[in-house]
Amino acid sequence: MMSIVLITGGTGLIGTALAAALLEKNYQVIILSRFPEKHSSPEPGLTYAKWDIASQTIDNSAIARVDYVIHLAGAGIAEKRWTAKRKNDIIESRVNGSRLLVKSLRDHVNNVKAVISASGIGWYGPSEPGKEHPFVETDPSSDDFLGTACREWEASIDPVITLGKRLVKFRTAIVLSKDGGAINEFKKFVRFGIAPILGYGSQVMSWIHIDDLVRLYIYALENEKIQGVYNAVAPQTVTNRKFITQLARTTRGRFFIPVFVPSFVLEIIRGEVSVELLKSAPVSSEKIQREGYQFLHPSLTSALHQLVH
Repeated sequence: MMSIVLITGGTGLIGTALAAALLEKNYQVIILSRFPEKHSSPEPGLTYAKWDIASQTIDNSAIARVDYVIHLAGAGIAEKRWTAKRKNDIIESRVNGSRLLVKSLRDHVNNVKAVISASGIGWYGPSEPGKEHPFVETDPSSDDFLGTACREWEASIDPVITLGKRLVKFRTAIVLSKDGGAINEFKKFVRFGIAPILGYGSQVMSWIHIDDLVRLYIYALENEKIQGVYNAVAPQTVTNRKFITQLARTTRGRFFIPVFVPSFVLEIIRGEVSVELLKSAPVSSEKIQREGYQFLHPSLTSALHQLVH
């Protein structure tokens, strides 16, 4: 009998793609939702169960049935301006979700072999001027907001190790997908022939194609030697300017105009989120590659061509 995988955050961009890939490989999938009754699933093998982070309630019978837990749940990082309330929501949605899972795994009999949790490359903060090497998994967390959020996020799921579960944490870069996320935001302008380069465009971006991210989760699920922290980033980092112009070229050929968006304009539009859009974040993928993972889309050219065409 094929294994059962429980996913938190299963209706988001990554969770939807991951659930589809698992079903295709004949896994059974349970998605945790606040309102499971709102989801009708024609897919054989896919069911929904209830949890509510705010009230710290969860369907423990679902936990009792599953072999693996994939923990993706958390409020969107860049969807809204970072008010004090939004910052609190970003951290609490992650930390409290982890605590609820840990409590259920600790207090109820289960056969969960591994927990695979999302994290973010926000852990590392901005690259220092003159720093030649990309960030690696052993680098300390930043003291800025995202660094703090990622540190608390990862710490909140760590107790599953003491319960005898294998734990994998993926620090994820910007996810490229045709179904949402960064590409769709930029394509709103590119379709009008404008390539919006943020600031000077020299900041280094780390990214990953949605197909590679999904494959990484399944790779970690299926390989017992994979444990600990890994960067979920493509091998090739690029500057913001290269990313935008490559997207525009892939979408429109030569028919676009690069437009530099000054940092103060970004700050007016996006508030504190603009700091994240303007910082350099070169991150290494070497550790997961040493474990044997081979990227489908190691280069930006390959990734964008697949997503656009």
